[in-house]
Amino acid sequence: MQVQLQVNGRSVSIEAADNTLLVQALRENLKLTGTHVGCDTAQCGACTVLVDGNAVKSCNVLLAQMAGRSVTTIEGLAAADGTMHPMQAAFKDCHGLQCGFCTTGMVMSAVDLVHRHPGADEAQIRKQLEGNLCRCTGYQNIVRAVQQGAAAMAK
Repeated sequence: MQVQLQVNGRSVSIEAADNTLLVQALRENLKLTGTHVGCDTAQCGACTVLVDGNAVKSCNVLLAQMAGRSVTTIEGLAAADGTMHPMQAAFKDCHGLQCGFCTTGMVMSAVDLVHRHPGADEAQIRKQLEGNLCRCTGYQNIVRAVQQGAAAMAK
């Protein structure tokens, strides 16, 4: 099957089997390895990308479902000149990561969260990030990073 879609602002055509998952196509066909494979069951959130601006766990959708859609991965979040997105910068500044495995999915979910709930408080942020698991940080710095990123995105 041939699927046409936008990935990180550019048109791509991917030839793949009918049962190819979006995460597989991103990592294997397009070599965008910032999208991680964690649990393969949509439980951990490490594979989160934005599809038409909304957070989606890419291990849980078929590539075929993406025909004509726009996908943004962590590689496409930064500006063209390499300047980090405000949420990426906030995760760095607030030490919202340790091993880094969950970070890309967490950042993508946080961007979606801020678009949907721009004034979210700590409790709302924690609730909205329940679909993303971090085994290292204890979430305190992640919540601070989301708050700082949200403030920077509002400017």
